[in-house]
Amino acid sequence: MINKQTTINSSISLEGVGIHTGKDVKLTFNPAAPDTGYVFKRVDLEGKPLIEALSKYVVNTQRGTTLEKSGVKLKTIEHVLAALVGLEIDNVLIEINAEEPPIMDGSSKFFVDALEKAGLKELNSLRKEYVIKNVITYKDEKSGSEITVIPAENYQITAMVDYDTKVLGTQNASLSKLSEFKDNFSNARTFSFLHEIEMLLENNLIKGGDLNNAIVYVDKKISNDTMEKLKKAFNKNKVSVKPNGILDNLTLHYQNEAARHKLLDVLGDLALIGKRIRGKIIAKKPGHHINTEFAKKLSNLIEKEENLKLKKIEYEDQTIMDAEQIMSILPHRPPFLFVDKILSISENSIKGLKYVSPDEPYFKGHFPGRPVMPGVLQIEAMAQVGGVLVLSSFPDPENYLTFFGRIENAKFKRPVEPGDTLVFELELLSPIRRGISHMLARAYVDGELTTEAEMKAKIIKK
Repeated sequence: MINKQTTINSSISLEGVGIHTGKDVKLTFNPAAPDTGYVFKRVDLEGKPLIEALSKYVVNTQRGTTLEKSGVKLKTIEHVLAALVGLEIDNVLIEINAEEPPIMDGSSKFFVDALEKAGLKELNSLRKEYVIKNVITYKDEKSGSEITVIPAENYQITAMVDYDTKVLGTQNASLSKLSEFKDNFSNARTFSFLHEIEMLLENNLIKGGDLNNAIVYVDKKISNDTMEKLKKAFNKNKVSVKPNGILDNLTLHYQNEAARHKLLDVLGDLALIGKRIRGKIIAKKPGHHINTEFAKKLSNLIEKEENLKLKKIEYEDQTIMDAEQIMSILPHRPPFLFVDKILSISENSIKGLKYVSPDEPYFKGHFPGRPVMPGVLQIEAMAQVGGVLVLSSFPDPENYLTFFGRIENAKFKRPVEPGDTLVFELELLSPIRRGISHMLARAYVDGELTTEAEMKAKIIKK
């Protein structure tokens, strides 16, 4: 089945108040062309500036995800984005006349309802997905939060919540396919603990909050002074604590509503990578900070992979020897062949390259949370390029092998990461005598020296 991009059939608006500003807000979803993605338009500002929903614009994650571009900000956009991803809508222009969307009931439900009313429209362009092929992890050592993505057939999320509080306890929630979002997750409301509410009130925040758009877990005894502040803030004559430990005037939709809402936030925040994910997200103690940091990590990987594709096109015209031709000289075979192309060769020097793909098998175990190409494999790659230079001088190179004799003055200047293109430049330091070669090898990424070494090898007939 061909997976096409989508948008909505017609424009539709919602009105409400911003949870932090308390100001009236109007938000309008509009149809958009293929490859637009999610774009916000601040219609209340001069020039009606646009802000693309991308991780590179994240500037703050306190009490929600905030984007900023050219001095223009948008706050708490995650519930809107979760609704769009959950309904598998790829392209929308979102007009808004304030710096944050309306909080509605603290979930994505009202946005989902509006978007369904507008109707979905299939576009004549293929959906862009980022297919997860290896385990990718990001961990915040300070908070203990961790997000991992593993290969899967479709987009899945598991969220595990533990705030070390008796009133909330440990909760888990799982989404096995996006079609589950509307009925099982979109109405999960945001939540806070009482001590957080006190802090927010003291800092003049949550002006648009009330007991209908935030679950408040009471994790401490409420003083009379706090009770009076809550009644005033929520415009209630009476505020009390229910037996399940939350403030009154609200009934939980699910026993694990907190975990479901955290899953909703993960879905919304990871929309900021700009592509659909095909893989399973496992989020331990997720929050907007780790969500968006993980989104930035995936965005960087995607950018490197796309740059790698461009590099392959760039070097295509310079290639004088491809992998098949290299294997006719060298005995090495994948996954131990570390040379993709030879760009030039002379009597005493050679230039080759290696595309450091994120799919390299060693990345699965070599610092999987912060993958780098092992230094010993960089040395091996340079040696293989040198082997092409040496063996090319023989009329029958397939009948000879080269073995390391010595490595001297090896230096590693900077890490080599997935998506890099390693360019090797080697030159003989002296003529080959008695089957011994001595050469200087250097490796570069984007013109920057990464690795260098002097190498001696012995040439032996099979």
